[in-house]
Amino acid sequence: QVQLVESGGGFVQAGGSLRLSCAASGRTFSRVAMGWFRQAPGKDREFVATINWSGGSTAYADSAKGRFTISRGSALNTVYLQMNSLKPEDTAVYYCAARGTISISTSDSAYAYWGQGTQVTVSS
Repeated sequence: QVQLVESGGGFVQAGGSLRLSCAASGRTFSRVAMGWFRQAPGKDREFVATINWSGGSTAYADSAKGRFTISRGSALNTVYLQMNSLKPEDTAVYYCAARGTISISTSDSAYAYWGQGTQVTVSS
């Protein structure tokens, strides 16, 4: 059974940092692209960041550029999202997702596997 489990969410003040983790299991995720998406209350789910199978290619939403960094663990079945300089507008449930292929995508419809999400709340 494929499973993606996020952790690291929480409550932080504006300007603070959080590191989200996503552990994948149930199949080989070392050769698939993975990504992070988020959904704020009353809003559609939106793309945050994506990384290819090797970690050599990444893409970010404009809102994340310069503040967030996506990376993969050495075993390649773990993906991280380092979030710095957090703003209240970053408050959302953050979801980890995995594709069935090696290349990155910014579209949520391109991802086959999803985690349950982890809440990030940034206070002003």
